[in-house]
Amino acid sequence: MNLGVFDIVGPVMIGPSSSHTAGAVRIGKVARKIAKNDIKSVVFYLHGSFAKTYKGHGTDKALLAGILGMDEKDERLREAFKYANEYGVDYEYVESDLGDVHSNTVKVEITTSCDKKVVVIACSIGGGNIKVININGIKVDFTGDYPTIIINHIDNKGVIAKLTNLLYEENVNIAFMSVYRENKGDKAYMVIELDEYIDERIIDLVKSEIKDIKEVTII
Repeated sequence: MNLGVFDIVGPVMIGPSSSHTAGAVRIGKVARKIAKNDIKSVVFYLHGSFAKTYKGHGTDKALLAGILGMDEKDERLREAFKYANEYGVDYEYVESDLGDVHSNTVKVEITTSCDKKVVVIACSIGGGNIKVININGIKVDFTGDYPTIIINHIDNKGVIAKLTNLLYEENVNIAFMSVYRENKGDKAYMVIELDEYIDERIIDLVKSEIKDIKEVTII
């Protein structure tokens, strides 16, 4: 029997390469979640090895499949182009130089239904693992290996203390936490990696109780 690029390899993924397919799918899924699942169109700026081999290794289909909400085991991944057309999601691939970054890096530029731009830069670092390094122009650093909350907020005094205290009161344990900002008092992101998943009730509480928090995304 002849196997093509998108035949099942092992029990966990579709495609020939964990870096170029499984990792690419996960990058697409993270970008989708950051865009709140609201995607009208997407441009993938492919760097390094991704740019050179994205068609042959199926990275193009894998990235798009993630944007459409599929995972690396989804049989529909092979026909991602067809499903994107059916769902009315426009897509484009651009070979790019993203600078001094990992060879398997992509900048995902999403346009939502209200024409808002969401930009995520992430790397596929091997074995299906990924690292997100930039969200909307702000440098970040997380892998998504843990349940992760991304909080878009204004860099005002007391925001971090209020949030950590609220999570403590809800018996939520923080594994790792980082804060990233453009300028003092300006837009910032908190990336909080947790030991367990939390429910929407806590997310709603965070948004309602802390006024300087603009958006909360669960990865």
